[in-house]
Amino acid sequence: MVSLFNVPTVIIVGGGASNEVGAQAKRLKSKHVLLVTDTFMVSCGLAGKISDAIKKEGIKVTVFDGVQPDPTDKNVLQGLDVCKKNGCDLIVGLGGGSPMDCAKIISVLTANEPPLSNYAGLNKVPNKGVPTIMISTTAGTGAEVTKAAVISDTERDVKMLIMDVNNTADVALVDYELTMSCPGSLTANVGVDTLVHAVEGYVSKKANAMTDPLALSAIKLVSKYLLKAFKEPSNAEAREGMMMASLQAGMAFANSSVCLVHGMSRPIGALYHVPHGLSNAVLFPAVTEFSIPGATARYATVARTMGYAKESDVDADACKKLVDGLKKLNVDLKIPRLGDVVKVDRAAFDTKVEKMANDGLASGSPNNNPIVPTAQQIIELYHKAW
Repeated sequence: MVSLFNVPTVIIVGGGASNEVGAQAKRLKSKHVLLVTDTFMVSCGLAGKISDAIKKEGIKVTVFDGVQPDPTDKNVLQGLDVCKKNGCDLIVGLGGGSPMDCAKIISVLTANEPPLSNYAGLNKVPNKGVPTIMISTTAGTGAEVTKAAVISDTERDVKMLIMDVNNTADVALVDYELTMSCPGSLTANVGVDTLVHAVEGYVSKKANAMTDPLALSAIKLVSKYLLKAFKEPSNAEAREGMMMASLQAGMAFANSSVCLVHGMSRPIGALYHVPHGLSNAVLFPAVTEFSIPGATARYATVARTMGYAKESDVDADACKKLVDGLKKLNVDLKIPRLGDVVKVDRAAFDTKVEKMANDGLASGSPNNNPIVPTAQQIIELYHKAW
């Protein structure tokens, strides 16, 4: 099997890595940067700090902070307008997955005509846009190193997965110090998101010899550091470990693929505006249990890597321990059930569940799952996670 592996040209990792943004913008010959972020990054002062680091190199900065959680096509078009009016020649994405995804697609539209729906899917972006630098402030999405971006289509109420090498950042700055102030709930949600990325990247039908070591390393790091980062937010070692896990998981899944958890998660975000990491987390145990028969040996390896199973356990026993371990992990991290996060009653949810199942299948991700589900099986999994 031929495998394609794409990552940013430059990846700078470690405490203080974000301070390199000015030097990297200068290296990319920028004269005017568009900093794409959200209002929290502005209010907490981090956007100002990054802007100052860029300005020290004699480069102008315009801040666009109109990114909402689960960014929409409207956010992208607003940012594109700001980019064009100011003649920006470089885009810096600062924040979690939402600002980084928005930054990627603003860049795409600097070189490709709207509508954005033209580029939904795999390898549909013809031209590379202006250069981009990604700075992640959470240890979870891995968006700083992926060629994927997820943007909500406000007319159709669906999340579009846009996956193309032309989305890939030119520079990723991976600075765990930016995660030190993450609240416990966000640490938990994005931490399980990292684990989902790693596990799905490992069991995907497109997993390969380049992605497997990254995925397994990320799984091991999550098992070692996630609970510690959740319980001890100021623990620098745990924060650094989770940031590395997020980075490695991002490189893994971006070059193998996510699977059914993500396919089912996107409709939850589109319809109920549940944060991506949280919707992944609530689905993960049920989807894993469903998928195990399609890749038993691989899931057993995950269980052993996480320390849930012993090397001497037969694969079937190891997989059972994995499911039990994932359920307990969600409990330990205070992650609720699906019914608690969508904030509607079951009857209302069931009026949407068929659309959600069909939208999930249409996203393409479930096709890479060890077992490719039917729409009815997806509906049953939503009910199981409820």
